[in-house]
Amino acid sequence: MSEVKVFTLADLAEHSSREDLYLVIDGKVYDCTKFLDEHPGGEEVLVDEAGKDATESFEDVGHSEEAREMLTDMFVGNFQSEGGVKTAKSATSTTPKPIPATDSQDSGRLVSWIKGFF
Repeated sequence: MSEVKVFTLADLAEHSSREDLYLVIDGKVYDCTKFLDEHPGGEEVLVDEAGKDATESFEDVGHSEEAREMLTDMFVGNFQSEGGVKTAKSATSTTPKPIPATDSQDSGRLVSWIKGFF
């Protein structure tokens, strides 16, 4: 059984380009480099979050269960914040957040379109 690699902010900074792109989501690090061309929201969404904790952005979109399952193949390790290793939230955190009523209709349509790909 192999040990899971632990990444720091400095480690993530080394993986913040289109050619080598890691993201943190819920305390786990994912190599999203090969997914850039396939991401339904466009590659810029991922590039903007490259080398950072993208949990909030990921949750704000309300990704489907299928999108979350796709992350399994991209997992490369756990994230260690300044306060220690972050662990993934409980299974209840996989429930997408609802879109606030204040969002525009166009925003809701975009989210629905993105969800259709996952």
